[in-house]
Amino acid sequence: MAETGAKTPRERYRAQVRAEITERAWEQIATAGASALSLNAIAKQMGMSGPALYRYFASRDDLITELVREAYRSLAETLRAAAESGADLAGLAHALRGWALADPQRYFLVYGTPIPGYHAPADTTAISSEIMTTVLDACAALAPDDAATPFDAYLADHRDWAADHPAPPEALHRVLTFWTRLHGVLSLELAGHFTGMGLDPAQLFAAELNGLLAPRP
Repeated sequence: MAETGAKTPRERYRAQVRAEITERAWEQIATAGASALSLNAIAKQMGMSGPALYRYFASRDDLITELVREAYRSLAETLRAAAESGADLAGLAHALRGWALADPQRYFLVYGTPIPGYHAPADTTAISSEIMTTVLDACAALAPDDAATPFDAYLADHRDWAADHPAPPEALHRVLTFWTRLHGVLSLELAGHFTGMGLDPAQLFAAELNGLLAPRP
């Protein structure tokens, strides 16, 4: 007797085809970028007709959304696993960099230049919020910082993006600083902007991280 909730052969086949389509899409993105993503080209690679492929993804945006969800889920799981293994904020930073270096195109899909004409649905924002919650937990676990700033006061009144998290304003300030500065270094590194400068991107990343972890003046 089949287990409750087990997929039928047809459902398993559909899942397999969708997985192959997304794999081909990632290959396309790695070659030509997300803006050049073509369902018809993927259908041709798979020996399918265009209309047949559209039975699995209704549009290019539908496929992009699935890729965005995959990328966010992958990062959320990476950071969650690091946190559950005892990683502190520094450990999460290195987990973020390792994830980005392992697949730059996946990183750029969610943190790079927006795709013209594409608007992600609300559920992708929910997944990205899981990522921020993990980082917020790590920031809130740090020793309290008594050096309040005007921006802390501003965040006390503008915390809708973290309304469900009990972190104090100084922790919100720290997580925003952490997120923006480390993503800035990562984006420049992955785009190759340090090439020819004689810099070790890993050392620069570590220096930025150390600055973020130092007490505020």
